[in-house]
Amino acid sequence: MKRFDIIDGMRGYFLVFMLINHLIFAGGYFLVKINHNQLAFVEDAQGFVFLSGLLIGMVYAKKMMRNGYAAGRAAIYTRAFELYRYAMGIVLVVLVAQMLLPGAYTIWFNWLGYTNFDDPLRLAAIASFLYQPTFMDILPQYIVYMLFAPMLVKLVLEDKWHYVIAGSIILWMTAQLGLQQIVTTPLNDLVMGADDQGVRVSFNLLGWQIVFYSALVLGALTSAGKIDWKKILSPDNTFIPKVALVLVLFFLPLRLITAHELMPPHMIGKFASMEIRADFGPVYLLNFAAVALLVTWLIVAGPKHKAAWVRRIAGALTWVFSLKYLQLLGRHSLYVYVWHVAIVYFVYYFDGRSPELDELTKTAIAFVSIALLSIPALWRERDRFFGTPAPQTVQAQQQKPAGSR
Repeated sequence: MKRFDIIDGMRGYFLVFMLINHLIFAGGYFLVKINHNQLAFVEDAQGFVFLSGLLIGMVYAKKMMRNGYAAGRAAIYTRAFELYRYAMGIVLVVLVAQMLLPGAYTIWFNWLGYTNFDDPLRLAAIASFLYQPTFMDILPQYIVYMLFAPMLVKLVLEDKWHYVIAGSIILWMTAQLGLQQIVTTPLNDLVMGADDQGVRVSFNLLGWQIVFYSALVLGALTSAGKIDWKKILSPDNTFIPKVALVLVLFFLPLRLITAHELMPPHMIGKFASMEIRADFGPVYLLNFAAVALLVTWLIVAGPKHKAAWVRRIAGALTWVFSLKYLQLLGRHSLYVYVWHVAIVYFVYYFDGRSPELDELTKTAIAFVSIALLSIPALWRERDRFFGTPAPQTVQAQQQKPAGSR
């Protein structure tokens, strides 16, 4: 399998459904209901963050093993700084658009607050990731996690992954107890703006880091050859999928009940305290782990299972994640994510300036938006589509030793 094709397909899948979920129309629209999050406490953001962490572990662990820790760290930080420029760039683009488009300030107020160029405190809060406009939050989260990634990858390669996992669990528990407020409360007062908004984030970094760093550990261990996946994910070892399936089936009725607001009032308080999305509460953690294990087993071991129905399910999953369009998006996922923010803001602006759209028009806009999602990916692979080698490929060919293959 070339360049983690299935992983790219998964990331593309999550990007498509992330876009669908983020398109906001007056009165809502039906397409947003066709999503796995209607059947489980599992969302696209979780999968996107997990796969990003997995690839960081796999790719940069190899770089460290080949070129040393300093080279791997430099590569990660270079990548993080590049993404920081993109994160700030999309904010600047939206703020300029807010100045130029009639009515944009009012339409985007719920997403941007009083953010504009004459408020240096708010701009500083955005630059430091303390204030994150709506739908611009995953990239800053990813960048912060990358700052600690070199040290953690190094620990994994030194067989100290246990400490990484232990630290991650402690941080996750810190988020569940709300201990981060010791720091965030004074910061909130420090950056409070005229709109009474200070620290504004959709994801608790301490809670969600367990998704990224657990994946990073698995990715680094895989690159170091310290996990025998063929043994763990084998057709004969059905313990993992059975336990995962039990957990998935346990959460299924709970998700259906909460999605349709059918849970009895005397149960809501207790359940809600365990199901806080922003903190990645226990309900989200367990359900995501179960779905991730089940899907992974089906893709890796499912095609060789003796039961035909298992092979069919595995084949269907593999087919979806093998779609070339999804893999194209996944190969350039972080750039596509930035572009998806621009699409979402424009569609929201268009909807805010139009009479309420009918369901057919909303669906058509969603499909056009999905098609437009590929623009940055197509641009980055333009040499391939025009049939000319990319500059780095030509250079690599020129430097190849004579007689090598």
